[in-house]
Amino acid sequence: MRMRSFGTREVDSMAEKKEATLVDRSQVKKAVQALQAFLKSKSSPESLFLDETQPISLLFTLWKIPKETQNIRIPLPHGQRPDTEEVCLFTRDEPKMTPEQTQRFYKKLLEERGVKNISEIIPYKALKTEYKPYEAKRRLLGNFDMFLSDQRVRRLLPSHLGKHFYERKKTPLCVNLQSKHLARDIQRIIQGTSLTVTNKGCCCMARVAHSGMTADEVTENVEAAVQTVVAKLRMKGPIMKVIHLKSQTSVALPIYTSDLSHLSVLDSTNSKEASGKKKGKKNKAEDEKQEETKTELKKKKNKEGEEEEDIPQLVPIETPSKKPKVEKPSRKKQMQKAPRPVMKNVSKVQSKPAKKTGKMEQKTL
Repeated sequence: MRMRSFGTREVDSMAEKKEATLVDRSQVKKAVQALQAFLKSKSSPESLFLDETQPISLLFTLWKIPKETQNIRIPLPHGQRPDTEEVCLFTRDEPKMTPEQTQRFYKKLLEERGVKNISEIIPYKALKTEYKPYEAKRRLLGNFDMFLSDQRVRRLLPSHLGKHFYERKKTPLCVNLQSKHLARDIQRIIQGTSLTVTNKGCCCMARVAHSGMTADEVTENVEAAVQTVVAKLRMKGPIMKVIHLKSQTSVALPIYTSDLSHLSVLDSTNSKEASGKKKGKKNKAEDEKQEETKTELKKKKNKEGEEEEDIPQLVPIETPSKKPKVEKPSRKKQMQKAPRPVMKNVSKVQSKPAKKTGKMEQKTL
C-alpha cells in the first residue's frame, strides 16, 4: 500500500472544501428551535401584540486576524427584514433642479421601476443644509432602520453623516440607480445582509434572520451566509474557528467548531511565513554585502589607475623681479628744502592793515 503525501496546497484546498460544507443542517435547526423557544419565553404580551421581532445574527470567529478590511455582501434566500422597516435613500443633485424637484424626479423613477420599499428620498444638497446640526443627524439616524445611497454620491456622505452612523452599523449601502433591473437590485440589498471584516480583531457578526421567521427559513439563511462568507474571505488555509447563532438578549449557541487537525496546517503556514521573512532578511543582507564589495573593488581600481598614470612634471613659474623701493623724502626734509616765497610789493601789504585800523577807530568814535 502506497501512502500518499499531501502538499500544503492540497491541504488548504481540502480545508476550504470542508469549510464550504461545514455547517450541519440538523445541528443548525436544533439551535434555531432552541433560540426561538427562548425568545418566546422572554417576550412580553405587549411585544406579541405589537408584532415586534428580534434580529438573529451569526457570530464568526476566525483563526487569524485578517490583514485588510473587507465588506462582504451576502444574498439571502428569505428576506430577513420585515416590511414595516423604514428605508431612506440618498440621491445626487440633478442639474438645474432644486432639492424638492430632484426628490419628485426620483420618486417618479422608483414608481416606474416598481420599487415600493423606500419610504423617503433625501438629495445630497438637502442633507448638507437641513441635516447639518448634530441633533438633526441623530434624529435622522433614529427615524430609519436602513440607509441606501446612490453610488455616485457614496464617497461624499461620510463627512456629512458623522461617526454615529458607522458606530451603529447603519452605513449607507450603494445602489446603481441607472441599472435596468433596479427593483430586483434594491430588493436583494434590502433583504440581504453584509459582513464587515476588520483587521482589528478575529470576530465579526452579520444579521441573518429575525424571530418572526420559521425554523426552516432561518436554517436556509444560515447555510447561505456561511457558504458566501467562506467563499469570499481573502484568507489562506483554514478560516473558521467557531460559528455561533445568537440574538440581542440570548446566549451564543455554537453551530460549528473546528477540529484540532487544523492546528498542524496553521503551524505549517506560520512556519512558512516566518521562513519567508527570514529568507527576505538574509537576501537583503547578502545584497548589502555584494554592494559593499563592489564599491570596495571600484575604489581599489581607481587607486591603481591613479598610480599607473604618468604624473606631469611641474614647471616653476617665474615671478617678476621686484622693483627697488624708492625712498620718499620725509616731511622735515621737504620743509627744509622748500624755498621761502619772495615778498613783493611790501608797501601795499603794509598799507592794507592801516586802512582797517582807521575804519575801526571811526567805529569806536
